[in-house]
This record gives sequence, C-alpha cells and structure tokens, in this order.
Amino acid sequence: MWSYLKTILPPVLCLIVFVIFWDLLIRIGRIGPYLLPTPWAVFQVLFDRSGDLFSAAGITFISAVTGFVASIFVGLAVAIFFSEFRWLRISCYPYAIFLHTVPIVAISPLIITWLGYGMISVIVITFIISLFPVITSATNGLLESREDLQELFELYGASRWQKLWKLKFPSAIPQIISGIQTASGLAIVGAIVGEFFAGHEAGRYGLGYYMFTAQGQFRIDILIAAILISTIQGIALFGGVTLFAKTALKRWMIAG
Repeated sequence: MWSYLKTILPPVLCLIVFVIFWDLLIRIGRIGPYLLPTPWAVFQVLFDRSGDLFSAAGITFISAVTGFVASIFVGLAVAIFFSEFRWLRISCYPYAIFLHTVPIVAISPLIITWLGYGMISVIVITFIISLFPVITSATNGLLESREDLQELFELYGASRWQKLWKLKFPSAIPQIISGIQTASGLAIVGAIVGEFFAGHEAGRYGLGYYMFTAQGQFRIDILIAAILISTIQGIALFGGVTLFAKTALKRWMIAG
C-alpha cells in the first residue's frame, strides 16, 4: 500500500498545487473569464454539460481508436516488407517520411474532397498521423536483431518466415511497443485536428467541434474542459497500450 501511495501521491499533490496556483493567478491578476476561467468554472462546465461533452468524447475516442488500430496493422505490415526486402525499403521509405512531414492541415481539404465531412475523414486523418511512428520503430526493430543469432538460424536451415517470427519479431517487440505508444498519443491529436476540419457531421459532434465552437464564442471554460477530457483520453489510450505490452507481450519482451 505504501509503495502504491508513493506512486500516486506526488502527481496528485502536483495537481492540487497547480489548481491552487491557477486560482490565485486569476484572483491576484484580475484576469477575466474570457481569457482564463477559474478551475471551479471549468469543473462547473464539466458537471453542467457532462452529457454533451462525454457524448462528444465518445465519438472522438471511437475515431481515434479506429485510426490508431488501422495504423498498427498497416504500419506493422509495411515494416515487415521493408525489413525483408531491401530494395523495397530503399524505394519506398522516403515516401513514408514524406507522408509524415506533410502538414495534415494541408492535406485535410483533399481528404474532405474525396471522402466528405464526417467520421470517415476523421479516421483517415488520424490514421495518417499515427502511421509513421509505427513504421519507423517496427522497421528499425526488425532490422536490429543480433547477427550471431541470425547466423545460428541460417546454420540450422531456418526459413525466412521462421527467422522473422521466431527471431526478428520477438527482438523488435520493445521498439514496436515504443512506436505504438507514440502513435497512441498522436491518435487523439489526429482525431481532434480531423474534427476541426472534417468532423462536422449532422448530429455527431466530437470534442474537436466543441473546441472549435467554444473558441469562436470565447467560452474558454468549455475549451479547457474539452482539452482536459481529450488529455485523459490520450493517457487512457497510452496506458492501455502499456498494460497490453506488460501482460500479453510480456514473454516476448523478456525474450527480446
């Protein structure tokens, strides 16, 4: 119990200090609510509009998770091909970097033109943002298996599939998990950004929509409440990936 408390208490105390400082800053500086509301005003919005906000959070989370899961499957498949075929890696890896460096704001209008407004476009935007960390980490991990073990597998006549599944993939698990953890944080960001541009679907509004409209109405309390919920979603998704890695993939992580 004491070990558990030592883990939990520091961040809780830090949060309490931050909220107190936030409130004192507004009171001493006489900052108007249109610039920065009090913590209690934000909590009041969370309570009064909990139905709308959490409904929007559910829509955002579904879009984020769908795009995130798609990026994992596609990213791992691409990484396997890149690691197994050098000519393909040399030919196509620069385009994966290009996809990562192109601002999503620049290609969002193109995605909307092709797919229209709504959740599908948001998922595609989330997928694009989350894809690169998975490809990079998985490719690097698959290429960095120990040479002596590769020679041992070749000595015993192991097939390419056996070397991939029994040597390269287990040794790459830590880097793959690291890339997926990075992508999990980007997935929520991608969903929010996608909803800024493409998430205006009749009757289905995500957190990005509430952030966009709250900014235009100078409702900073709603904006901060939506940011707080999206942050919790990001932490939850990251924590889910970490928990999965420590349970289902524990044996492979030790082997790697």
